[in-house]
Amino acid sequence: MKGKVSVVGAGNVGATAAQRLAEKELCDVVLVDIVDGVPQGKALDLNEAAPIEKHDAHLTGTNTYEATAESDIVIITAGIPRKPGMSRDDLISTNAGIMKNVTEQVVKYSPNCVLIIVSNPLDAMCHVAYEASRFPKNRVIGMAGVLDSARFRAFISMELNVSVENTHAFVLGGHGDTMVPLPRFSTVAGIPITELLPKDRIDALVERTANGGAEIVSLLKTGSAYYAPASAAVEMAESILKDKKKILPCAAYLEGEYGISDLFIGVPVKLGRSGIEQIVEITLTEQERGALMKSADAVKELKSVLAKLT
Repeated sequence: MKGKVSVVGAGNVGATAAQRLAEKELCDVVLVDIVDGVPQGKALDLNEAAPIEKHDAHLTGTNTYEATAESDIVIITAGIPRKPGMSRDDLISTNAGIMKNVTEQVVKYSPNCVLIIVSNPLDAMCHVAYEASRFPKNRVIGMAGVLDSARFRAFISMELNVSVENTHAFVLGGHGDTMVPLPRFSTVAGIPITELLPKDRIDALVERTANGGAEIVSLLKTGSAYYAPASAAVEMAESILKDKKKILPCAAYLEGEYGISDLFIGVPVKLGRSGIEQIVEITLTEQERGALMKSADAVKELKSVLAKLT
């Protein structure tokens, strides 16, 4: 039976995720947005592309949540970007309100779905969705590590002039400048990049990865990345829909793993039909563990700001 995925937020990330889901013929898609006509128009446009792209996935656009009923997965991209003059607290406050309202509507119609959170600030929004949904922790997952790892892989591919298919990488921690790329677990055809590149070049790639989103914002000037974020969310959805049990770095709720509790942090997880089926603990060096704890502290600070605002 064909699956069903709802995407909340029909902006660039949401609409591109809907397109990727349909063109991979993974599921039928419901695109939800508060702006009248936008999700309907984009869904119709994508349906009209289906004969050319040769898929039979059906897309529905709506301003309400009834059509999302019985979704297997709901990808939440809704929220506002940070605007000039807006403080981080303002952004968190506004997007937390949006996330809470969206999650409550989603849960009302799809009480058994898996939530994939894309909205920023990512780690804080995962907490809002987790508390608003009251779902078990395996069914609330943040999209960050897949995107950050893909960026690292792309930069490794460019640096070594090799196929991206040969590259594998892991980026852990919070989504932001405290993320923790792990070069010794990052490989080309199984060969660690520490064997292929000098330290200064690896450090440059790590820094570029941490600033990957900001680099695109500075180039676009009036927007932010959406092709790669959409692809990252869809890779997670595919692993869940097909029960592929891929090991992917995702923001997961930790209860003692890696010495961290009560926080959503990016770590390797196994994604299957029920969402997160296993949190994979890898042995970190003292330096890597220190970087992960620094990242956890940054997420903890975001969470404390959230607590003051709610």
